Amino acid sequence: MSVDRVKYDADGLVAAVIQQFDSREVLMVGWMDAEALKRTLTTGRVTFWSRSRQEYWRKGDTSGHIQLVKGARLDCDGDTLLIQVEQIGAACHTGDHTCFDADDLHPLVGER
Repeated sequence: MSVDRVKYDADGLVAAVIQQFDSREVLMVGWMDAEALKRTLTTGRVTFWSRSRQEYWRKGDTSGHIQLVKGARLDCDGDTLLIQVEQIGAACHTGDHTCFDADDLHPLVGER
């Protein structure tokens, strides 16, 4: 991944979609600035920038639910990251495996 192609928003952040590497299940979405991305790419553990606390947080340091980096990709526009991980424990702060277990919006399902 060419990190110089990352397009950060006005706050210096880029969205990071976190995906289980083997099942491809989407676990969560977080935010990274350049330093959080650097830490993620160089340590093997996912680091985010907390918009609410205004500080870095490495997933699992307090909960024990760590994310081990297995891959990292940048989308075609350069404004979203896909970080593939081995999730140890729950990904969501609620204790759920994924942050996308909450509300099914019941969309009309398209057909061919």
